[in-house]
Amino acid sequence: MNAEKFVIMADATCDLGEQMQREYGIVIVPSHINLPDGRCIPSFLKWEEFDRDEFYTNLKNNPAGYTTAPPNVEEFYAAFEEYAKQGRDMLLLTISSGISGTYNFASAAKKEIGEKYPEVNIRIVDTLRFGPGHGLITVYASKLREEGKSLDEIANYIEANRNRFHQAGWLDDLSFVAKKGRITHAKAFFGTLAGVKPLGEFDYNGLTTVIGKVKGAKAAYQALLNYMENTIEDPEDQIIFIAQTSRYAQAEIYKQMIEEKFHPKAVFINDVFPMCGINIGPGLMAAYYFGKPISKDLSEERAILDNFINGGK
Repeated sequence: MNAEKFVIMADATCDLGEQMQREYGIVIVPSHINLPDGRCIPSFLKWEEFDRDEFYTNLKNNPAGYTTAPPNVEEFYAAFEEYAKQGRDMLLLTISSGISGTYNFASAAKKEIGEKYPEVNIRIVDTLRFGPGHGLITVYASKLREEGKSLDEIANYIEANRNRFHQAGWLDDLSFVAKKGRITHAKAFFGTLAGVKPLGEFDYNGLTTVIGKVKGAKAAYQALLNYMENTIEDPEDQIIFIAQTSRYAQAEIYKQMIEEKFHPKAVFINDVFPMCGINIGPGLMAAYYFGKPISKDLSEERAILDNFINGGK
């Protein structure tokens, strides 16, 4: 990966593990995880500190014991200065400003760096996404860099198209994510019968919003595939992510279905690392892909699901 022209950076909510960081030439600015034992550790998107299954079990039993914090202004300044000293320009992609103060902290650090290194171009883009949606946008940026696009061309492209990055999946435990502030309009779905799958999509602020519900996994898979079919664009040219939190088997089934139906370039099952996992909890199984612009009120997206669920095609 040729990363010499400029650096692509992302905060640790992008859920790109070490292999993808290397493959796509991504620099991670670590965030912070506060543990029940009082320790605060940096998040570099690794599992060295945790066993994946044990982490989600412990998180479910003690959700209040785990919290997260973004990099502060000083930490962003240090990350920027490392490359500014080399005279390298930077593109930083952040978690949605509707969820976190990360974008504002990074912007303050950029202003300070600009006073010391005025010749260095730093663009900060609010992805309006979090987790694998944020990560997929970061991979798109890397691929555009490899195609020879300039830093500003890529930043402008993402700002113009970030609302075309979709989520199509389910969340089993809405009460958990509602408490952590990563989902909207969840209350109406509390107390539903076991086996009901609330299906979620991104809204304009990057929060997951429930746009329908289906009884049973089999029906949910079919509803999600239909939803993707009606919202995806040029699937054969895409990389698609599938994220899961303690839903490995379901993600494998979904991956196979997506490959058979859409024949994309690649489908990757991604871990949701603790930085995002703490705010999502166990029970996520979702695909992330590029498609049609998402409507402001999600009315078009709800209609697609309603039409399928109620017997239409």
